[in-house]
Amino acid sequence: MKAGRRLGGQAVSTLLTSAIVLTAYPANRLSAQFPTRPPKPTRLAPVRFPPFTETRLPNGLDLIVIEHHEQPVLSVSVSFRAGDAYDPAGKNGLAGLVAELLSKGTETRTAEQIAATIEGVGGSLSATSNQDFLTVSVDALSDDAALAFDLLGDVMLHSTFSESELELARTRALSALALQLSEPTSLADRFFAQEVYGRHPYARRPTAESYKAITRDDVVKFAAHRLRPAGSLVVVAGDVSAAQVQDLMAKTFGSWRGAAAAALPPVAVPSKTATDILLVHRPGSAQSNIVAGNTTILPTDPGYYAARVATQVLGGGADARLFFILREQKSWTYGAYAALRRYRGLGYWQATAEVRTEVTDSALAELLRQVDRVRTEVIPDSELAGAKGFLVGSFPLVIETPSQIAAQVANSRLLGLGDDYLRLYRERLSAVTALQARAAAQRLYRRGGLTIVVVGDATKIFDRLKTIAPVRLVDTDGKSLTPADLAPQARPVALDQAQLVSRSDSSRVVVQGNPIGATVSAVRRTADSLVYTERSVLGGVFEQLTTIVFDPADASVKSVAQTITQHGKKAETHLTYGDGRVKGHGAGPQPDGGVKEFDVDTAVAAGTYDASAVPVIAPALPLAPGQTFNLSFFSSDENTIKVLSFKVGAPAPVIVPAGTFQAYRVDVTGSRVPFVMYVTTATPRRVVKTEFIGQPFVVELVK
Repeated sequence: MKAGRRLGGQAVSTLLTSAIVLTAYPANRLSAQFPTRPPKPTRLAPVRFPPFTETRLPNGLDLIVIEHHEQPVLSVSVSFRAGDAYDPAGKNGLAGLVAELLSKGTETRTAEQIAATIEGVGGSLSATSNQDFLTVSVDALSDDAALAFDLLGDVMLHSTFSESELELARTRALSALALQLSEPTSLADRFFAQEVYGRHPYARRPTAESYKAITRDDVVKFAAHRLRPAGSLVVVAGDVSAAQVQDLMAKTFGSWRGAAAAALPPVAVPSKTATDILLVHRPGSAQSNIVAGNTTILPTDPGYYAARVATQVLGGGADARLFFILREQKSWTYGAYAALRRYRGLGYWQATAEVRTEVTDSALAELLRQVDRVRTEVIPDSELAGAKGFLVGSFPLVIETPSQIAAQVANSRLLGLGDDYLRLYRERLSAVTALQARAAAQRLYRRGGLTIVVVGDATKIFDRLKTIAPVRLVDTDGKSLTPADLAPQARPVALDQAQLVSRSDSSRVVVQGNPIGATVSAVRRTADSLVYTERSVLGGVFEQLTTIVFDPADASVKSVAQTITQHGKKAETHLTYGDGRVKGHGAGPQPDGGVKEFDVDTAVAAGTYDASAVPVIAPALPLAPGQTFNLSFFSSDENTIKVLSFKVGAPAPVIVPAGTFQAYRVDVTGSRVPFVMYVTTATPRRVVKTEFIGQPFVVELVK
């Protein structure tokens, strides 16, 4: 305690002494010690790259060696003009599969041995493809340089591209593609590329059909034709000498021969003369994804620097205009950005935002207003200085490690940016004036010919978007729609009686891979009735028992009995269908955990089913790829009639705990939550998996 008092007394004494000194010290003397204005920025220190050498080897391979001895590591990259744009028509995704398969087995090593060898020395080996280039990279400690080059040469010159590894890679690619197509951001990017590039190879994106069309012969031919030494680039950076690299290159690639592969033939991109909107109808979307932009310039265009600054001001980060206004001021989005993209050919710029459905039109109008401001107004000095300061200040962070240095040097050379690009990059950005930035925005942001893509629920935003620009309407597959398609008319469909047979199914309910509940259902057919029963239990807090009686002649609903128990509260539904009406007592779970009850007496048209009957009705539809069925359903928990659309996709393998099934993908829209059912092709058809759009729940067949 005494020590504590002494410490406390000392602290108080120090504060009092400081106060006395400050009080006695003249104010003008204090202000002289603390300037009111920040100092002027000093001149930029030049970017000092490590020394490097350039050589063209006898086989036509260009070699750049960058000695960087600060860390005992090594990075090697080999780049080819073999990117996604070189995929043959109908084989989109081929370059990506080739890149993945390069490290999946050679004549002397299996995929597991390759991975174990490089990981055993703490290194990494990978291959990737982008629109223009396919790049193989290896990183390791400099003491393991010989091993790194040996592995690099092995996968590049002796890959076997086995059929089994191709099938595994194809399966992974199809799974990744399915995930992408379920995400509105990916959909928006795909449609935007198609809109701005038209028939140009840059517009191509893989599809399930293109992945399935790729054969091992395609992989082998692509690798043989495009992965050649002449015209390719090797960049080596790290704790090595030029002489050491020359020796390793001679041992690894000395006998490698091959003339340069052909460049892409010139293909024109669309030239738009008016701004319009492509609205991609994604039923049930809680948000809209907006992408606006157009093609811009070649990578060597000197106007890039001013355009880069203008784009940074518009949407380069959390302090840029789009983010600040759409998120911070309006609270319409979690983020809004703008970017300037470079390709070997014509690049593009785009502004993006994910916004709530109800503010889609307002957000798009504001985004376009900010684009107009950058094009027409001079950027204030403070804003211009902040944008340039960020770009200039962050540049050294991307050239710290040998791997980063190699990537930057390779990118500048592959895009043809010149020997002094990296050295003068910051100076050229710093020299951009407000007038130059505005001129660049006027030139690149073609306000009179913008491509705008919006992915969202068109039933809620179509009319609003028409007030901004002309709207073209398509579904998520790119099929043209009309406004009338947004309100489909129900049409009775003759069900396939062969599917309405006695059966029982057990399924589990999964959230992010974790089972949380189960569903047991059964169909029992007798001479005078068809009865469907279902019992669902979720986590001990929700239980539902359903019994539906159908007329066996036409599967029309006769009666529904349902008991719901939620958080200990119990409610029952009893409905009868007949004489053009549905009558009885309804109950439905509410978001607050309660159950709402109400009386039912509603007119229903012929061919109307109960919403609880979807698992019985969907497999009995005359399913065929490309078909869409619009059926009327009475939703007892909402006490309303809805038209549900069943859109049938091509069959594909679906893996669930019960096994692997060939199944149709059936997208169901029109309900409160859109969902996807996977229905087997074999008779009697069964629902083996159900996914709910925007929800974490998945129901999978167990047996």
